[in-house]
Amino acid sequence: MYACGPTVYNFVHIGNLRTFLFEDVLRRWLKFRGFKVKLVKNLTDVDDKTIRDSQKERLSLKDFTEKYTVEFFKDVDSLRLERADVYPKATEHIKEMVVMTQCLLKKGLVYKTSDGIYFSISKFKKYGELAHLDLAGLQAGSSGRVLADEYEKENVADFALWKFWDVKDGDVFWETELGKGRPGWHIECSAMSAKHLTGLFEDGFDRKKFKTIDIHTGGIDLLFPHHQDEVAQTEGCVGKKFAKYWLHAEHLLVDGKKMSKSLGNFYTLRDILAKGYNPLAVRYVLLSSHYRQKMNFTFEALDGAVVVVQRLNDFVLRLKEAHAELSLPKVEKLVAKAKKKFDKSMDDDLEISPALAAVFDLMNSINKLLDAHKLSRDDAQKVLHFMHDVDKVLAVLQEDAPLSPELERLLAERESARSLKNFARADELRDELRKHGIVVEDTSHGQRWKRVL
Repeated sequence: MYACGPTVYNFVHIGNLRTFLFEDVLRRWLKFRGFKVKLVKNLTDVDDKTIRDSQKERLSLKDFTEKYTVEFFKDVDSLRLERADVYPKATEHIKEMVVMTQCLLKKGLVYKTSDGIYFSISKFKKYGELAHLDLAGLQAGSSGRVLADEYEKENVADFALWKFWDVKDGDVFWETELGKGRPGWHIECSAMSAKHLTGLFEDGFDRKKFKTIDIHTGGIDLLFPHHQDEVAQTEGCVGKKFAKYWLHAEHLLVDGKKMSKSLGNFYTLRDILAKGYNPLAVRYVLLSSHYRQKMNFTFEALDGAVVVVQRLNDFVLRLKEAHAELSLPKVEKLVAKAKKKFDKSMDDDLEISPALAAVFDLMNSINKLLDAHKLSRDDAQKVLHFMHDVDKVLAVLQEDAPLSPELERLLAERESARSLKNFARADELRDELRKHGIVVEDTSHGQRWKRVL
């Protein structure tokens, strides 16, 4: 799998994170189904935006991008995204970009001008197929050149692979066989994917060793021009299919509108966590709709996710307290039914909604048995096993981390106060524990505690 990662010039926003979460669920599901998956997710650390903003902050490009790379990984870990096998940086793959550009020059697919080296889309007959562009109208718009890394969807034109140094670039340039300059954005991903997944650079540079990538992912906004240009560059160079499957996550809206700083609806993960939300709830709300559907993020939906994730965690806690003696044959059947529906739904292009419905249907049935004290320990283990399998994909169950010595002391003191019928002190200690995210419940078997979101 190759996934287009962040451009490290700012904090990633929740639209980016929705795409990264979809990719995480896809990879987790493939692994759960027995596939060996190698994920490469690039870090774009040189382009128009990184150069522009590093200059504004009066930082070197390396120091500027490293700052936001660190912040990106904080978000990755907060949302329990499994780290990629490789995170290649664009600045560390200039050699491969130069070689691929030279390859395209030899094949007559690119041309030099006074300001750079451009790909001629009219010479790549399949240009536009991936993005389903109107090929008939393409030629009319292809005579111009676009030096910028990104351009409007309607602007179909030749694009830069290599940009000759300009005073605006400052000290960002490389002296190469192509001339003094820097790469265009699109060639970066072609080179990094080829380097780490295809075998093209296994022994120098050998097009015969190129192996097609299985899956290429990214946000729908990258379909054109970025992914279309990747196809043109890579296939133009090696003469083989670039990727077998392209999976794109749809746009994320906020309150039904496009996310925009001017509208005040632009959010990063740290913006949301600052409002007191738990990262697990954010993870759940971003993965709970199908990746190919536009998602409307609202704080009402996030509040609902808090409740759902708490329900899932509370259910697992209840299962651990099952104590009936006799097993019931229907429990195994209920689990098998839930597993079949969950697996079938996820196998069908990650249809997450019916998959989640299978989990909640099982929870409702098992909770009735728990309420009636009819769930045995053995049956509870069968349900627990299913829930932990589900969480290998969802990753929203809280870990069984031990309490700190201080919280252990407060719990012990509260239990002692309760046994001595000092209920006022017990209530004070309960309130104190709640401030630390621990809720205490009194049961016939003594006090029970749980972490809350």
